[in-house]
Amino acid sequence: MKRIWFNRWFSVAYHYMNMIRNNTYGERFELYGTHPNIQHMSLQACDHAETEPELEGFEYVEFCLSFCKRHRIDVFIPRLKMLEIAKYVDLFDQIGTKVMLCRDTELMENLMEKDLFYESVRGKQIVEIPEYYVVNTAVAFKEAYESLTSKGLKVCFKPTNAEGGMGFRIIVEEQNRLEELYGWVNLNITFEQAYEAFSSQETFEDIMVMELLEGNEYSIDCLASADGELQAAIPRRKEAGRLYLLEDVPELLEISRRFAAEYRIPYVYNIQVKYNNGIPKLLEINPRMSGGLYITCLSGVNIPYLAVKAVLGEAVAIPVPQLGITASYVEQPIVLMTSEAAQPELEKSI
Repeated sequence: MKRIWFNRWFSVAYHYMNMIRNNTYGERFELYGTHPNIQHMSLQACDHAETEPELEGFEYVEFCLSFCKRHRIDVFIPRLKMLEIAKYVDLFDQIGTKVMLCRDTELMENLMEKDLFYESVRGKQIVEIPEYYVVNTAVAFKEAYESLTSKGLKVCFKPTNAEGGMGFRIIVEEQNRLEELYGWVNLNITFEQAYEAFSSQETFEDIMVMELLEGNEYSIDCLASADGELQAAIPRRKEAGRLYLLEDVPELLEISRRFAAEYRIPYVYNIQVKYNNGIPKLLEINPRMSGGLYITCLSGVNIPYLAVKAVLGEAVAIPVPQLGITASYVEQPIVLMTSEAAQPELEKSI
């Protein structure tokens, strides 16, 4: 029985562990998980869970190596510190643990810093990139904002190395603060408010000031072989509320093929694009399983399980994805472990 370890992941790892466990071939796996919070949702699908220490740099890599040795882990699926782990992936090879990540550390660095990846894509005829500027002073922020608005573009900004929607804001001309106090929390901010905040420091961490893309947003979940050959690409359109549509969009599938041919990212990755004036433009690429992958797998393609098979070098037939599916999700109650001391390992399958 192969042993698989997820280090500190998002809550959705709960679904990915169960997808690996509940594969259609009846193949058995032993699932391990770690997180600083032993009651984190991602650990509830584990056979064994442990508290993960808060470490940085090579110290964290050493913890990972020790964990893999101690538990004889066959496949390590990292989310936290992927770049650091990629730099020392040969050490995992030496102990017989296969790691589900991209070994090209230069590419990984570019993927982590969105502006670097944008520049690597520019001119390659893969996909359009939004107009943007990278700034770290209030003066530069003002200049970038004025340059974009002078072209008739709406403007947004986010940190260059943010994950998901962290730090993302949309610049609006005006706000009714009292009205917003009675409404939903939103991402809007006026230029004056943002400028005032940025002016509070001489310099700040890099942000991308860019054109706001106002059309449909898609996440394209991609499955690839160990050498980056594309095996499946499934576009998932974000709809209103919690709705998603798995949609056959030929131009997005072609974008996926072009990315695969150019960058050869292995196993699992996610391409995010958004339309503006009918043109799909790149948001980012995540070199890991995406937060919404469990929705995509309703297509009949069990991407977490198939990716594990690819890491292990074991061939499995890839089913043709069923598209045209509209899907959503609901909360489900679950009883959590209440004390690590009472039962240090979660020995249950859910």
